[in-house]
Amino acid sequence: MELTAVEIRVLGALMEKDRTTPDSYPLTTNALVSACNQKSSREPVMALTATEVDAAMLSLREHGLARTVRGDGHRSFKHRHVADEAWRLDDGELACLAVIMLRGPQSPGELRTRTERYVSFGDNEMAEAALRRLADRPEPLVRNVGRAPGQSQDRWMHLVGDGAPVAKVAPSAPASTPPAAESVPVAPDAGHAPPVDLAAEVAELRTLVERLYAELGIDL
Repeated sequence: MELTAVEIRVLGALMEKDRTTPDSYPLTTNALVSACNQKSSREPVMALTATEVDAAMLSLREHGLARTVRGDGHRSFKHRHVADEAWRLDDGELACLAVIMLRGPQSPGELRTRTERYVSFGDNEMAEAALRRLADRPEPLVRNVGRAPGQSQDRWMHLVGDGAPVAKVAPSAPASTPPAAESVPVAPDAGHAPPVDLAAEVAELRTLVERLYAELGIDL
């Protein structure tokens, strides 16, 4: 199983909002799109659409890493991750992994600062200990990639996809083949934009909605 860049961004955003803004979690599709496309705390900055985010959520649910639930008293749906259950992560491990997924390779010192809203690491050694636990698994979730020029600490990168095999989920989680990877759209040159097939976009979105309703046992 391997996650795409879009799936990594969606899952990382859910993990972040779970711990940093619990009062507004789980997230609607619109809120999840905003979380994925934040200008701060994201590397690289993306411009994902609701269709891309819904497609990524479908794949993450098939991987057993996320769920979509119906909001209380509403017909709207909300999304949440279950990465902590699937990968058996403690609070420190989840915090480190989420930040690395959203921002790229990080040093223990950077993680100590950037996870303050997730968890309290008393010192850099505590952050590094969480990283080593993630790395010392039978199927590692991170690895040490050495120091960047001018840095005094080693950096750690994630191994949850984008070309690297991702750790299997717990035995109880469903496992299935993910759909074809989707790439982040690149804006065309001004004045040379290809025509947009709105009918195809609407049909694709409707198919995603119908599959979501079917999963939840709700008649359209």
